[in-house]
Amino acid sequence: MLFLFVLWYNWKSPESVSAIFMGIGILILTWLTYMGASYSGEGSKLHGLKPIIGRMPTIQKPEGHVHFRTKMTWTLAILIVYFAMTNVAMYGLGPDTIDLFSQYRAILAGASGSLMHLGIGPIVTGSIIMQLFTGAKIINLNLQDPKDKEIYQGTQKVLVIVMIIVESVPQVFGFLEPSSAFVSDVGLTWARMTIITQLAIGSYLVFLMDESVSKWGIGSGISLFIAAGVSQAIFTGTLNWEPAPGSGTKTPSGTLPMILWYIKNSSTKDLSEGGYEAILLAPPNPLVALIGTFIVFLIVVYVESSRIELPLAHGKVRGARGRYPIRLIYASNIPVILMAALLANVNMFALLFWSHPGMSKWPILGHNWRLGAFDTTDGSNPVPTMGLAHYVNRLAGL
Repeated sequence: MLFLFVLWYNWKSPESVSAIFMGIGILILTWLTYMGASYSGEGSKLHGLKPIIGRMPTIQKPEGHVHFRTKMTWTLAILIVYFAMTNVAMYGLGPDTIDLFSQYRAILAGASGSLMHLGIGPIVTGSIIMQLFTGAKIINLNLQDPKDKEIYQGTQKVLVIVMIIVESVPQVFGFLEPSSAFVSDVGLTWARMTIITQLAIGSYLVFLMDESVSKWGIGSGISLFIAAGVSQAIFTGTLNWEPAPGSGTKTPSGTLPMILWYIKNSSTKDLSEGGYEAILLAPPNPLVALIGTFIVFLIVVYVESSRIELPLAHGKVRGARGRYPIRLIYASNIPVILMAALLANVNMFALLFWSHPGMSKWPILGHNWRLGAFDTTDGSNPVPTMGLAHYVNRLAGL
């Protein structure tokens, strides 16, 4: 009631509204903790969340074998919806926004300023928390037991929703500001709530799409979304004939159109005096990058298809021998995805504590260079200059 009174009394104050959201979040977490702690039955305390898990939307498992044509249909349909969501801009979002996940966008998928702004970040973060807690035996769940496995998957859904809120609310109150026209129509609070709602709906749809692909499609939705985003970037970076925004030149940004443009509009002297260097090294899509991408692709295909054969011998049957093949890269790209999601969250919260109007005033964490100091001269892409965020950030140009 106190939070509601503050919200009514000072509705247009960003500080009071952010406090309201923090209070509501704390109340929800307290309620979830109480439901788990008050469970007195057998097994893990997480079984106390079963009333919530049972009411959450879910994708029904197929009852029998799913034909390949059905899998392809579901996969293509989800892929079309994904590309549509990456091209739907959030309603009411202003032009001056900062993408906190810009450095990890290739792995976290999605598109800045769209319904897919958060990408697969909440899904992967929720998965990291559950895997770490289960592996360290902090959570007592036996994944071989169907009931415990159901609770594990349901709790992961709850964590995904929590991470959607945790990642969306601070961004909207700091770096995803609504447009001035939208604010003048509905007010600052309702404008921010509209953007938060769009982020939450889009992120949860991504989670349901991932579950749909895993049950009805081919592979996993996370891998599909990453592959789709990377393929789109390679396609546009190779064939885009439009100049790069803000370049001030007529040179196409795509690699192949850029090469044709230089050959058509440059003499032999111009090419020898800097044209070849521009073709090979000039941003945003030089020829070296395209060749390097192709070489890396061939290396990955070769390594992924490589197997190590372990010799086997039977103790009871003399002379009986065999071999057991194991993939050379057994974990595939899962460690890369998990680490990218973890570092993206570190970078996001470090930037929020450094430059957010409200969070930078928090004791100990607020504006603490040890957590991360940022150069904000480039408003669209702040760069960490010192602290933890700087040391875990990728090297320049990589």
